[in-house]
Amino acid sequence: MAARSYGQYCGVTTAVELVGERWAMLIIRDLLVGPRRYTDLKQGLPRIPTNILSTRLKELQEGGVVRRVPLLNCGLVYELTSYGRALEPIMLALGRWGFQAMGDPDEGGVVTPDSLTMALRTSFADGADDLDIELHVGDVSLRVQVTAGELRVAQLAPPAPPVGGRLPDGEADAVIVAGPGIRRLIAGEVTATEAIAQDLVAVVRGDERMLDSFASAFHIAPIPMGVLS
Repeated sequence: MAARSYGQYCGVTTAVELVGERWAMLIIRDLLVGPRRYTDLKQGLPRIPTNILSTRLKELQEGGVVRRVPLLNCGLVYELTSYGRALEPIMLALGRWGFQAMGDPDEGGVVTPDSLTMALRTSFADGADDLDIELHVGDVSLRVQVTAGELRVAQLAPPAPPVGGRLPDGEADAVIVAGPGIRRLIAGEVTATEAIAQDLVAVVRGDERMLDSFASAFHIAPIPMGVLS
């Protein structure tokens, strides 16, 4: 557990003491995608100092959020405990809340496979129609499949760590290449047609109507912002 104590007897206080230290929530975000080796976590969080990563992992283990286990052909990996996995709906809700204030990316801001995977899970709409696409954002490429209302995301590039699981068979129905402007499509600020016309997104293989299907499957409704009267 983190050394910091707020000295209050409160569930929110305890939660913040467990996972509120800098970088802790992003470690949990990446582990929600799947088990990761130390090197995988460091690669997915390129700006985290090594000593901070080690400290956070130790604190999360002591708090019962993360455990270190052997995995066949991978050595020791970190994974969330059942207690840690219970944070998933909270993380998704937090992601939806933070999405409202994201704006355009700062210079040097990166998209990682795990951050993009969690963004898709955050914006995934219940009851979405079946979909099978490759999504490319910068150097990240994901295979995104929706089958019977269930979302599956597999990392294609950069090459997934051994703990990433088996890749889907066959070829996707469409390949979509996007930049940070895809946020505007997910937010509903532009239609699929407008996103293509403004060069925010391109369908480089397959029917361009697949982008309408993507926008239906991945959408975050705006939350009114501002001062309440």
